[in-house]
Amino acid sequence: MENEQMENGELRRRLWLGIVLILGLLVYVSPVCAQGGATYVVRRGDTLFSVARRHGVSVDALAATNGLSRQAWLYTGQRLTIPGSAAAPAPPAAENVYVVQAGDTLLEIALRHGIPASALAEANGLYWNSWVYAGQRLLLPDPAASPAPPVAPTDDGVYIVQPGDNLFRIGLRHGTTAAALRAANGLSSNTIYVGQRLTLPGGAPNPPAAQPAPAPAPVGYGEKWIDVNLSTQTLTAYEERTPVFSALVSTGTRWYPTVVGTYAIYVKYVSTRMSGPGYNLPNVPYTMYFYRGYGIHGTYWHNNFGVPMSHGCVNMRTSDAQWLYNWAPLGTKVVTHY
Repeated sequence: MENEQMENGELRRRLWLGIVLILGLLVYVSPVCAQGGATYVVRRGDTLFSVARRHGVSVDALAATNGLSRQAWLYTGQRLTIPGSAAAPAPPAAENVYVVQAGDTLLEIALRHGIPASALAEANGLYWNSWVYAGQRLLLPDPAASPAPPVAPTDDGVYIVQPGDNLFRIGLRHGTTAAALRAANGLSSNTIYVGQRLTLPGGAPNPPAAQPAPAPAPVGYGEKWIDVNLSTQTLTAYEERTPVFSALVSTGTRWYPTVVGTYAIYVKYVSTRMSGPGYNLPNVPYTMYFYRGYGIHGTYWHNNFGVPMSHGCVNMRTSDAQWLYNWAPLGTKVVTHY
């Protein structure tokens, strides 16, 4: 009799244990109704962009509902509340996914697929200069959904500001200068906003044809080199022909132009003093001189990158300059050009 009671007790214990396990699995696998929407459990390779698209909600709404930023990382097993719907998510649509190969960079992948690096980064919850790793799955956004190129000016010589524009670039595109644009539009600074209507000096209706950048100098196997485009105010770091980093910079003004040619980094300072006509700057961070007193360095005294501001040096955000300083050894080739 005693043995029979023990066996019945063991059977009931196992039965309850089985029920608890089954309920736990159901809670984990199925989306549960929550106030404001369903709950989704993050899987490997998910990003805010891909989860939002799968459930038909915006990235902003999904991020706000879960107290995240648009660029937030997700982790496998994380539980996200889907705003506005308690229905189970639809099966994942066939997505255009690229699996990162050894040696790939975000910039190179974007170039290979005809996608702006910024769009590829946003689709995967990354920054445009984020590192990627072999085996990582990247969602490739539809190139047709990428922002359209800047529009031509209207017939009355008015240009409508597009995302990413600044006065310097608009001036280059339309054969004028930032100073002339400021004067023509009564601006007291270089600050402009998307959608703003700018009068082009002289009413020039058509921009001059873009001039192709010169081909980079020949490089050896595995060689690192730096390209500084004075027309676009950008710096790009290369390993052989592969871009691995790019940033907006500020180079020399028309009164203090940056030298043009092919040079090499000959000395590096984590911090140094710089002085000259009208300036005396202590602790200039991550400085790399490539020709006489011309260098690439971090900048703490302005944040107007994309516009010529310097006495000939290449100004960078301090975080960008730090990355470049750690990446570039002495002797790294520096090519400056228009």
